[in-house]
Amino acid sequence: MDNVIEVSGLRRRYGGSGADGFEAVRGVDFSVRQGEIFGLLGTNGAGKTSTVELLEGLAPPTAGEVRVLGYDPYRERARVRPYTGVMLQEAGFPADLTVMETARMWAGCVSKPVPPIEVLTQVGLAGRADVRVKQLSGGERRRLDLALALTGRPRVLFLDEPSTGLDAQARKDTWQVVRDLRDQGVTIVLTTHYLEEAQDLSDRIAIMSAGRISVTGTPAEVMAARPARIRFRLPRGLDPAHLPLPGPVDVWQGKVDAQTHDVQRDLTRLLVWAQEAGVELADLDARAATLEEVFLSLTQEAAR
Repeated sequence: MDNVIEVSGLRRRYGGSGADGFEAVRGVDFSVRQGEIFGLLGTNGAGKTSTVELLEGLAPPTAGEVRVLGYDPYRERARVRPYTGVMLQEAGFPADLTVMETARMWAGCVSKPVPPIEVLTQVGLAGRADVRVKQLSGGERRRLDLALALTGRPRVLFLDEPSTGLDAQARKDTWQVVRDLRDQGVTIVLTTHYLEEAQDLSDRIAIMSAGRISVTGTPAEVMAARPARIRFRLPRGLDPAHLPLPGPVDVWQGKVDAQTHDVQRDLTRLLVWAQEAGVELADLDARAATLEEVFLSLTQEAAR
């Protein structure tokens, strides 16, 4: 599968080259394949917004190279922009226009647009077509943002916090729209603070810290790089050192918290031992590391 986005040695600096300057992106490399959802994650100030702006062609990099659909998105913007869609974190629309009027206005700005009623139906806003923008809820405005990003039939779609303000059902519906686009061959770059969203939607993710990519891979690969956990209530009178678990364990408020890189093997060993010893492991819980745990661990390491 061909790479639609290629980034090599990417750097972006604000201000001068001296002490007053700030380097937001510090040598980033990654690629995104056609028909892939690529989640770019990071805390505020990690450099992800600056990176996406370079991908969108809003500014030139200080150093390094960006290619979108084989072109430089800044210097060859006319070759790239007709094939990209952008859903900003917050967009401004004329408040007194209706939803349909807004969609028609936007359709007039792109070549070969999707018919407005079709794109509004796609995001669940057809029934609100005659409502003025100022009367929409926050979640409905986000769906309108998405509709406009899809109007130009993009081959590459940038989504910035696409489900902010959506209720649970609207969020699930939006996720399905994104998956359908991926299945149609659209390449999607997703930035979000909802780690559940990133884990559920992304084919691959990259986590940025302090302007660099700390880890990249499928969600499963990223989570597998961190130890799983086994937790249970410590049986009364039992010395934690006698537990058949690898390495030292933490005990807090009577509960054991053990880390393992082979949860199946170590959990089986623990259960067999407990059965043979007649020991009850109350509140037993074993699970792989979550994306949130990996994210917090990486960002804390970068802050040290």
